Amino acid sequence: MFSLTNAQIREFKARAQHLKPALKVGHEGLSPQFIAALDEALKHHELIKVKFSDLKDQKKELAPQLAEKTGSRLIMRVGNVAVLYRPQPEETAAAPDEVD
Repeated sequence: MFSLTNAQIREFKARAQHLKPALKVGHEGLSPQFIAALDEALKHHELIKVKFSDLKDQKKELAPQLAEKTGSRLIMRVGNVAVLYRPQPEETAAAPDEVD
């Protein structure tokens, strides 16, 4: 797991204020399809806001599970919204393009 400084966490909280929820946890909960969709979203965006539209009474238990199952970090949980962060992987940006 990666560690974050308090300054980074404050920055992510500030950035999250302007985000709209990318995904909503519905009545099916943390299904494999939902986890796959969240994982895919985290590949494209480091910071994701997830809304608990159903299962609101279980959000305290489910938010940390989301982070664990996706390898992300729970930045905050406010009301029915959780904010997750996962740094984007260092991809093949350094690899040269193949030329035929």
